[in-house]
Amino acid sequence: MTARSAGVGEGAPLLDAVDLRVAFGGDEVVHGVSLRIMPGECVAVVGESGSGKSVTARSLLGLAGPGSRTTAERLTVLGRDVAEADERTWRSIRGRGIGLILQDALVSLDPLRPIGREIEDALRIHERMPAAERRRRAIELLDRVGMPDPPAAAGRRSGELSGGLRQRALIASALALDPPLVIADEPTTALDVTVQARILALLGEIRSRGTGLLLISHDLAVVGRLADRIIVMRDGAVIESGPADQLLRAPRTAYTRSLIDAVPTERPRGTRLVAAGAGPARTEPDLAAGPGDLAPAPRPEAVGSDAVLLRLDGVVRTFPVRGGRLTAVDDVTLSLSAGETLGLVGESGSGKTTVARLALGLADPDAGEVTLAGAPWSHRPERERRPLRRRIGAVYQDALSSFDPRWSVHGILDDAVALALPRASRRDRDRRIVELLDQVGLARPVAGRRPLTLSGGQRQRVAIARALATEPDVLICDEPVSALDVTVQAQILDLFDDLQRRRGLAMLFISHDLGVVRHMSDRVAVMRTGRIVESGDAEAVFGSPRHPYTAQLVADAPRVDA
Repeated sequence: MTARSAGVGEGAPLLDAVDLRVAFGGDEVVHGVSLRIMPGECVAVVGESGSGKSVTARSLLGLAGPGSRTTAERLTVLGRDVAEADERTWRSIRGRGIGLILQDALVSLDPLRPIGREIEDALRIHERMPAAERRRRAIELLDRVGMPDPPAAAGRRSGELSGGLRQRALIASALALDPPLVIADEPTTALDVTVQARILALLGEIRSRGTGLLLISHDLAVVGRLADRIIVMRDGAVIESGPADQLLRAPRTAYTRSLIDAVPTERPRGTRLVAAGAGPARTEPDLAAGPGDLAPAPRPEAVGSDAVLLRLDGVVRTFPVRGGRLTAVDDVTLSLSAGETLGLVGESGSGKTTVARLALGLADPDAGEVTLAGAPWSHRPERERRPLRRRIGAVYQDALSSFDPRWSVHGILDDAVALALPRASRRDRDRRIVELLDQVGLARPVAGRRPLTLSGGQRQRVAIARALATEPDVLICDEPVSALDVTVQAQILDLFDDLQRRRGLAMLFISHDLGVVRHMSDRVAVMRTGRIVESGDAEAVFGSPRHPYTAQLVADAPRVDA
């Protein structure tokens, strides 16, 4: 379907919204947003969580949510006035007229049906097409989005696919009816840099064929690759808009400038991403005057090999699979010294998280050994490892799933403090909890709240406080900021840096985001299919990569060309 066949005249917009407002009950959450999308144009809406960008996008599909009320001075989609459209009208527009790509493909795809069947259903509902033709079209769409072995993939369910492959399947489903307008809500968040680059290239391809694209994101580095125009939202209102290159080069508002500055790509090691007391950092509720308000302490002096705290020496880890064993980690050697950060990067499935589990003593290698503070760490009974566990902590990507939702923050931290200080009195444990909250920049009243009432950034600070409860020497950070807004991410990265400067922590920082790893790391190791393909000083590896795979990762990494 082309824009013309969809009923849009020559030079007419695919989408035209003027003074769009969305309210829930008596609370208005979107305040007078206006935007227009022409055929072949990409308009990006950026902002932090809670800025109203996703509610705005969903209201343009009649999906603002139960109890919502949407009004507009003018709202047309594909030439049709939908300001007062009923559900029957919206159903005739969705899919055929507007495709929707969401962030979480695992939730959006039916886990009980093969992805080929899911794509075919859109064709079955909207097109009179024989079953064999629908099957051929589904495989063709999977091939178009870069799905390996499309015929085989069509028979797999979403749970059998990686995050990147699920996202491609979701895009194939959204494009099944060749809609003239596509709304993509955070389509690349938490994806590997290489998969992210492929998804952005695919979206660029459909735009070049005349499809209009509304891209929702919090990441200006991502939208800068694709957008013709950018709209910046904050607290439900548009605060700035303009051509992408102009807005990124010379933003008019301090808020937009702070969004750009929060992107860690090409920001040197040791520089702060958020100015103390300024910009979006202060929008995170219930922050205490913590590390973000203090001048950075000097970085610990360089340490020698005798200060190595964690070493993985020739470790191998395999898992049983149908027909044999899969080698997830293959002859990996890494070392980590006091006061330094070693970045570990690679695609999903490269073995990064398995390395983290080996380092934490949650799994033993099939070959090789792990030592912690010079003592054997792997291949020991847990009762022998337990006294050393206080020396190594972990911070994971999804803090919420690592908490008992029934416990308050005080209970979560008290549990960790009690393990670290089993003989401490109740008063001493409470004092230690207050110290931990102060260290991570959380106000003391947060202790009485439960995880579900906290923002993503607050939950991650609690996770860091819990990891610090035992005063560890080593911190394993496995994708600790990949699910956070760019501004909250910047706060957490600054916090990690401050804590390391103060305490001399050694950190293994695992991420698929090269900009984050480059900003945080002294040294870096690049993994591919279980092996380290390149390692060395972070600036040397990223500035002059030797391995073709590393060079491709660097080339694919999004950056703000401001």
